[in-house]
Amino acid sequence: MLLALLVGAAALGGGFFGARKFTRERLRFVDAIRHPAAPVVAGVVAAAIAWPVAILPVITVWTAAAFGVGVGAGVASGRDKQLPPPAA
Repeated sequence: MLLALLVGAAALGGGFFGARKFTRERLRFVDAIRHPAAPVVAGVVAAAIAWPVAILPVITVWTAAAFGVGVGAGVASGRDKQLPPPAA
């Protein structure tokens, strides 16, 4: 139980810091990252990609969900707050 909690915390932190760094370095000039739904979409896609890994004994569905939450929060944190969202 404790091992699964540690793996979930590592997935959350790794998803957050990895997504924040990627957003700041690689996506800073991409207009779509400033859309309000971008963190939600990134988190859902990351959780969907991590979900098949949940067949492993230590990694659960909650670990995949924590990874998705971490990625979504990292994208939201890594966005440039000074620029307005793109015009629709």
